[in-house]
This record gives sequence, structure tokens and C-alpha cells, in this order.
Amino acid sequence: MKKYSILLLIVIFAVSTFAQTKEKDKKNEKGKNMNAVQKTSSPLELAKETIKIYGGDKFKDMKTLVVRGTADVSGSPTITFPATFATIYAGEKYRLEVSNPFQPFKQVYDGQQTSSSVNNFSLPPLNRLGFQLLAKIDDKSFVVSALPETAKKKTGFRITAPEGFYTDFFIDEKTGLVKSYESSYEINGRNVTTSVEIDKLREVEGVKIPERYAQRFDMGQFTIYADFKAKEILVNSKVADDIFSISK
Repeated sequence: MKKYSILLLIVIFAVSTFAQTKEKDKKNEKGKNMNAVQKTSSPLELAKETIKIYGGDKFKDMKTLVVRGTADVSGSPTITFPATFATIYAGEKYRLEVSNPFQPFKQVYDGQQTSSSVNNFSLPPLNRLGFQLLAKIDDKSFVVSALPETAKKKTGFRITAPEGFYTDFFIDEKTGLVKSYESSYEINGRNVTTSVEIDKLREVEGVKIPERYAQRFDMGQFTIYADFKAKEILVNSKVADDIFSISK
């Protein structure tokens, strides 16, 4: 049981991430325009063109984001574990709350320190990995660079946070959307590589947020799969400051 508790905590780390979806005819023209941009743009220019599709300045200027939903986690073809999650962001502050059959979990960052409800266990910083890094492309402390040589045949870019956490974004040349992204980080002495693909977006207050997405975690000796579905998405709603206390 303890093993699956930790796996669920690692997997649920994905709930803060954003990615891509298939857009209909109204996006086709944008996709055509992106083809030329992708062939000539620097990584930073490509990142700026990409974020326009997700809301542009509205995406970058989000004051708060609240996402609540469910997740089905699988470590084998026959066993699936249900969970519910909630993530709340306000600037650099965040709160992650997870309910599952094995180990309920909370992690908060109040702008100064990170607190976890599980002793001697915390996840990597949620505001330093994932699609939300696109909002930081104009911040000089976040570096936008080319994809590594191992992905040289793919179109996209890498964003690296000041602490060294990075995310590689892969762009669909037809739509200009992020079709997938991946990251690698260490947790409890174990290296974890994760990749994400999203099936559906929901537009809220002019910002596109993932509603359904799948994530794979490669942990060396085994692989974990998770399907996420957001039930409630709120953009720029009022968030009380004390929500970022572990006691709440």
C-alpha cells in the first residue's frame, strides 16, 4: 500500500500541467501561418507565437487559476486507482490537494516556503514545471532555448527555470499547438521522466486550459499511466490568501 501511495503522489504532480488539443476549422488558418514561423523562428519567437493561441497576454497575466477534477492511475494493465485533485495558483503561490484510497496529500507554497502534509516528502515545485512555464517567456530569469539534440527532428523549444527544472515543448506544425511536452526531475533519489498529451481544452475567460489529458511516468524499473479530467476550471476568481496555509 505504501508503494502505491507514493506512486499516486508522484503521478498527481501532473495535475498542474497544460498541453494541447485538436482544434477545428477556425484554427486551421493559424496553423498554416505557424508553418512558416516554425521554419524560420528562434526558440523564443516560436514560444511567443505558441502562447498567442492559448490566450496571449490573458494567459501570461492570469492572476489566479483553480482546477478541480479526477484522475485514474494505473501501474499495470489490470489495476486502476481513482483519485481526486485540486490545484490553486495565485502568482507564485500554489496549493495542491489530493484525495486517494491510500494517502491523502497536501502541498502548499506561500511565497516563501513549501509545506507538505506528509513528513519528509514533497514534490518538485509545481510552478517550475509544465505548460504554465509559457507565462514566463518574457521573464529573463527563465531561459528559452532550442530542443536538445535527441529531439532535433521535432519542432519546439525548451524552457528552463532558474532552479534548473526544465520542460520541452513539441509543436504540431499544422495547428501551431503544443502537441506534447516532457520533463525529467529527481524525487526521493529516483529519476522520473514524464510526458503529457492532452485530448481536450476548455476556454475560460479567454484562456485555454486543459480539460482532459494523459500522462506517462517512466521510473526506470516501472512505468505509471494516468488519465486526468478537470471538472471545474476557474480563471481570475477570488482566492483567499490563507488557502496557502497547510493547516487549511
